[in-house]
Amino acid sequence: MSFEALGLHVNIIRALTDSGYTKPTAVQEQAIPAAIEGRDLMVSSQTGSGKTAAFMLPALHKLATAEVVTYDNTKTPNQERQSARSRGDRPRFQAAKPKMLVLTPTRELALQVTTATDKYSAYSRRIKAVSILGGMPYPKQMQLLSRNPEILVATPGRLIDHMESGKIDFSELQMLVLDEADRMLDMGFIDDIEKIVAATPPTRQTMLFSATLDGVVGNMAKRITTEPLVIQIAGSASKHENIQQRVHFVDDLSHKNRMLDHLLRDVSVDQAVVFTATKRDADSIADRLNIAGFAAAALHGDMHQGARNRTLDALRRGQVRVLVATDVAARGIDVPGITHVFNYDLPKFPEDYVHRIGRTGRAGRKGLAVSLVNHAESMHVKRIERFTKQLIPVDVIEGFEPKKSPAPSRSAARKPNGWKPGDNRKSGGGAYGNNKPGQRSFSKPAGTSTGNGAGPRKEGGGYKGNRSNDSGARRTFGDY
Repeated sequence: MSFEALGLHVNIIRALTDSGYTKPTAVQEQAIPAAIEGRDLMVSSQTGSGKTAAFMLPALHKLATAEVVTYDNTKTPNQERQSARSRGDRPRFQAAKPKMLVLTPTRELALQVTTATDKYSAYSRRIKAVSILGGMPYPKQMQLLSRNPEILVATPGRLIDHMESGKIDFSELQMLVLDEADRMLDMGFIDDIEKIVAATPPTRQTMLFSATLDGVVGNMAKRITTEPLVIQIAGSASKHENIQQRVHFVDDLSHKNRMLDHLLRDVSVDQAVVFTATKRDADSIADRLNIAGFAAAALHGDMHQGARNRTLDALRRGQVRVLVATDVAARGIDVPGITHVFNYDLPKFPEDYVHRIGRTGRAGRKGLAVSLVNHAESMHVKRIERFTKQLIPVDVIEGFEPKKSPAPSRSAARKPNGWKPGDNRKSGGGAYGNNKPGQRSFSKPAGTSTGNGAGPRKEGGGYKGNRSNDSGARRTFGDY
């Protein structure tokens, strides 16, 4: 089936063609026609399945085909302010009245949805989409809201701030979308969501997208939707058949660090995400990887939004090759160049494991997800396996064997990916983990700087501060 067969507006088809999209995904095939008809939707689909387009394309179609609003009897916000100034009055802020609201759990996902919307609406000039989220300067948000955008993408907390101050009016809202609803509930946004939904018209069309429709998510979905069409493309426990998964058991922290350094230097690594349990670990590991010669940067919730945006932009441009992140990055990052995901720490919940590894293998590409696991965490691995309904093979790399072997071993020891006879790659070689034949190594003689210049790593972007250690000895990340 083609996008034309779904009945989308000609301007949207043109924008999709320019972006290289020719065939809808499974979730798009089912969701788009129903959404155009005005049906409420409850959709369960895996990460990377194209769900953003599944709700945004029909919304743009409906807005593009709607009658153009005229202002015969009502002045636009700009005209009202100009009239107020001419009368000598202080201009009064006009509350934004969006036609569509998209709620997301994280800032990164909100920005990703807005970027995708701008791409899909490239030829629909009068449709404006803006993001309202935490970490953005308040005057900037007021400027965006003053444009009276048709589409508002927001995180729940910051949206409520503007609702309570009278800056947003949902009286004309036609469509409400809850994206990654399960994640929003996990983050404790249930009360905020209930409050936002209560402020919207009961005649609205509601579309809820979630990794699972069970439990609390399913109960909430039934309360806020009317006779919804339930679409289940793949549950959150999808096998991710295009993503190869491995477990490497480690003895201690030093063993784990040496293993990570070795794996990142494999020739198959293009870009990678390393997931940690804490923000402090994300910062410290990114710093040490930079010292070891990797173009690394941290990403976590304590960083200002501007720093987070700069880091993600650098990742998309290829300036950052290793992103060290907490689960704030498990959803909302869609970078095709990410070939590997490394779980430096296992996630707290099995659901988060699925979303973490979904950062690689995007849009049907191949990917590799590796978990570095202490022997005491073997039961945690089993919980993940029960959730995903598949075994994760245990791998052993020659020269990095754990002193304590897990029992029983579920797979034979294998050489690392890409290994061949005579290939004795050791830790300490390879720029950005991509040390191809004839390529200059990032390991330099003692006392010389590496990367883009000496100096401390800038906030949110270690890719500008790669440097050598001060001791004069050549080091790898595994030395720490």
